[in-house]
Amino acid sequence: MASQGASLQSYNNELVKCIEELREKREELNASLVAEEEEKAQIQKDVAILTERLSRVNESLARRTQSRNEFDKTIQETEAAYMKILESTQTLLHVLKRESVNLVKKKQSSS
Repeated sequence: MASQGASLQSYNNELVKCIEELREKREELNASLVAEEEEKAQIQKDVAILTERLSRVNESLARRTQSRNEFDKTIQETEAAYMKILESTQTLLHVLKRESVNLVKKKQSSS
């Protein structure tokens, strides 16, 4: 009976040792879980900050793009008006030269 008691005590000691090892592994895993949860929380915070920043940049881009489009439209309209002025100037110059020639001819024919 004494040998059975010694065997039982040996099994008991081994069982306690295994349970302690499992608890140690659980604590290591738990520490790892806590660290990952903290990392996850930080990443979520960073994502929220970056999402807000992205939203502000997108709004700024939209405003600036609209302003650029307005500049483009104004430039295009101004260039078109300038071309009309140039055409009118050329026409006016042509008429002026023709009338000047006609006046010179009239003057010469009257003399």
